[in-house]
Amino acid sequence: MEPTNLSKTVKALRKKYGMTQEELSLKAGLGLRFVRELEQGKTTLRLDKVNKLLDFFNYEMVASPKKSES
Repeated sequence: MEPTNLSKTVKALRKKYGMTQEELSLKAGLGLRFVRELEQGKTTLRLDKVNKLLDFFNYEMVASPKKSES
């Protein structure tokens, strides 16, 4: 799995606040497996859980145009 912007952002936020994956899963009310898979770049994740995790950090998902490949 290739890390995505989402996975990199979540990992950076978690580290910024000095939390382990387990601590984040407990504080955000999500499973440890979900947090691990998200940070590893799993491409199929439940959007409601992604939003719940992002909300914990006061972040949100937004739609944006794809970057063109050169």
